[in-house]
Formats: sequence, structure tokens, C-alpha cells
Amino acid sequence: MSTFQIGDTVETIDDVIKGTIISLSDANVTIEIDDGFTMRFLSSELVKTIQKDKITVSNYDVAKIKKEKELPTKRKQVATKPKERNAPKMEVDLHIHHLVPSTKDMTNHEMLNIQIDTAKRQLEFAIRKRIQKIVFIHGVGAGVLKEELHYLFGRYDVNYYDADYQKYGLGATEVYVFQNS
Repeated sequence: MSTFQIGDTVETIDDVIKGTIISLSDANVTIEIDDGFTMRFLSSELVKTIQKDKITVSNYDVAKIKKEKELPTKRKQVATKPKERNAPKMEVDLHIHHLVPSTKDMTNHEMLNIQIDTAKRQLEFAIRKRIQKIVFIHGVGAGVLKEELHYLFGRYDVNYYDADYQKYGLGATEVYVFQNS
């Protein structure tokens, strides 16, 4: 690559800026552009030109500079669809304080019936909307609600099992709804 001298006409590699060199330092070159403003560049960012706008560097030098400036492009990854088993699950919290504003003057039997009715409605909704996985959060307690839920699930074409222990602990049952075409 040729060295620069004061008075040489130069162009920037990355921008459309032309000017004349007015001062040189170790790594920096100060140019005066056509508008009279001065700008400072690294010598590696400039190429020497002739007044007729012809570049005086070889094609090899231009290719070398372009290669330095090109950044490796990242390959676009094709978005893969999540498999059925990773589809988001519908969660139904059957804790009584989430279902009614107040449990005052309610018997345990009435509370259990509200929870079972809610579970039945949500299960039938999921079957209608073709949602494959539902998690019923029932809590640990004495296990009465869990047993009633298992009895309810036995009347439908579903598979049920304990939900993910790390996320729900022992107080949840996951239901897998079979999808008939």
C-alpha cells in the first residue's frame, strides 16, 4: 500500500468522503473535505486517489481491505416448531380461595363440589378446544380432592399422572387428553 503525503487526495473506504491531506501523524491522517471541514481518520481507512477520481491502489489491495471489513455473517437458523410434548400446558388451580370470594358458612362438602365442578368444566373445555395437557393444582391436604379428581378423570378418555414434581410438588395432577381425528 502506498504511503500518504500532505497534499494527496484521498477517499474513505467505508463512506463517500473525499478530501486533501493537511497533516499526518503516526496512525492518524487529518484531511480537509470539500466543504472546508477537517476530519481525522486512521490511515487504514483511507485510499489515495487521483484528481480524476481514479483509485491508485491495485485490485488486490481493494480486495484485501474489503475482506478485512467484512464480518462473518451468522447463518439464520430455521425455527423449529415445538413438539407436542413441549406445548404449553393449561393450568387449573383448584384451591378454594381462587374459586370463591369467601368460604364463610360453606361446608367441606360444598367446597369439594365447587372444586369438582370447576375441574369438570375445565376438562370439558380443554377437550372441546383440543388442548392436550392440563395440570390440575389441587394441593396436598388430606387427599380427598385428589381422589375425587382421579375418579372424575376415569370417566373420560384421558391419561392422568402426577405433574412435574420440581414445578408443582406433590399437589398437582397432569391430564393428557387423547386427540381422536
